[in-house]
Formats: sequence, structure tokens, C-alpha cells
Amino acid sequence: MTDENRVPEEPFELFGDADDLVAPSEPLPGEDSTEPGESAGPPPSFDVALAERDEYLDALRRLQAEFDNYRKRVVRQQTDLLERASQALVERLLPVLDAFDLAVAHSRANVDGDEAANTLVRIESLLRDVLAKEGLERIDAAGVDFDPTVHDAVARVTSLPEDDTDDEPTDDAPDDTAGRHVVDEVMRAGYRLKGRVLRPAMVRVRG
Repeated sequence: MTDENRVPEEPFELFGDADDLVAPSEPLPGEDSTEPGESAGPPPSFDVALAERDEYLDALRRLQAEFDNYRKRVVRQQTDLLERASQALVERLLPVLDAFDLAVAHSRANVDGDEAANTLVRIESLLRDVLAKEGLERIDAAGVDFDPTVHDAVARVTSLPEDDTDDEPTDDAPDDTAGRHVVDEVMRAGYRLKGRVLRPAMVRVRG
């Protein structure tokens, strides 16, 4: 047998020993690197979950507060619009009330007890009651202290009527108007609407 046909006693070592083989550090395409029973990553901690919950609650509270403020603002705007509309209507009715005052005064002076005068008084009373329910208040009191915020003084008297000038003052009846400005006569009534003066009363002042 020739050397060429001789079978070698030991096989050739093409790849070395099996113990020297090293597994690849990266998984091959299509392979999953995680072992069975292991998760892809560590679960979030409890503190992180609490922090996220608090953030969501804060955002919800801010949104609710903004919605409440918006609702209150809309209600306030609607109320202001209604009040301005009511005020404009009442202001247009003031000349009508003045005309009623003149008509009633004329009827009482000329035809006292007449049915027409009584009817006019009832109509005026009904109109004033309706406006009073809307917050309209009449300013027509005489004998009260002069208040420039509700009174418009157009005349002034400094002396008492002539029939009182001969009476001598006594200690039992002192003049409580001394040094004061008092409304002597209301020449045209004034009006307030829900506490706001629409028109001051035109008055004559004594003192």
C-alpha cells in the first residue's frame, strides 16, 4: 500500500475542541435573547406609579378649576347683560312715570274723587308695583337730610315760612335742622335700580 492510500491514525481537527467554542454575544436575526420566564425589562417601581398618579390628579384638578371659572364667568356675563337690558328699559320708562305723576297731581287737584282720576291712580300703582319687583326704588322723601348722591339741589330756602317767623323759639321745641341741609320739597322724583342711582331726585333744600 502506498503512502497516498494510507488512512491517517487521527482525524483532522477542523474547528478545535468543543469546549473552546464561544456562543455569539448578539442573537442572530429572528432569535429572542430573553430566556423563557423572563420579562423584557424591569417593572416600574411603586414610587414611579404614585408620582404618575399624582400628576394625573393635579392635571384633572386644574382642568376642573378652569372649567368652574369659565362657568362662573359665563354666568356673570349673562347676568350683567340682563341687568344692563333691564336698566335700559327702566330708564326709557322714567319719562312715563313722570307723566303719571303730573297727571295724577292734576286729576287730584281738579276732579277730586272722579272715577277717571281713581282709574289713573290704579294704573300708576300697578306700573310701579311691576317695576318695584324688578328692583326699582323711588326717591321722593321730603324732610330728610340732603344727600348729594341721591339728591340734585336746584333751589334753596334759608328762612322759615312767613307764618312761622312771628313765633318765638322755645327751649321745649329746639330747631333740630340748625346747621343741616334738609330736603324741603321734592320737585321731581328720583329712582334707584337695585341700589344704583339711575336719576337723582330734583329737590329744594332748606338750611
